[in-house]
Amino acid sequence: MITFIGDFVCKPDAKGRVVLPSLFKKVMSEANQSSFVVRKDLFDNCLVLIPQDEWQKEVQLLESKLNSFRQKDKRLKRALYRSTAEVNLDGNGRFLVPKRLMEMVDVNGEVVLLGVGSTIELWSRQQLEEDGLSGDELGELAEELLGGNFGAEEEK
Repeated sequence: MITFIGDFVCKPDAKGRVVLPSLFKKVMSEANQSSFVVRKDLFDNCLVLIPQDEWQKEVQLLESKLNSFRQKDKRLKRALYRSTAEVNLDGNGRFLVPKRLMEMVDVNGEVVLLGVGSTIELWSRQQLEEDGLSGDELGELAEELLGGNFGAEEEK
């Protein structure tokens, strides 16, 4: 199972390529993966890099839940696929995200690659700093969503 953790500030080169941090390269190599599908996040102003194997799981879920004979389903599917692209790692571990996708999330300088389990989020550094949770907010959110017994077994 692929698991990405940590955050890394990166500066795209003159051609717009981003170097995948060595920790993330190691995870990809161990999973025998060399490409991602990148898509606009549904809720936040960032891009999500999804390794091919994980992307195939998302596609299977999408195909199993949506009916191409229903207009709403078809519109959602079209919108999801429209905001995606495949990116490949080159021999130096760099990847190039299409400019149209970078513009969707207002990237025009440094980016942060943020490991979020089986995916990597690509944020404008400025945007991520503005959207961050304080320590108190993080604790309150964890308590609300995970309960007061995080890490302990639920009583039966």
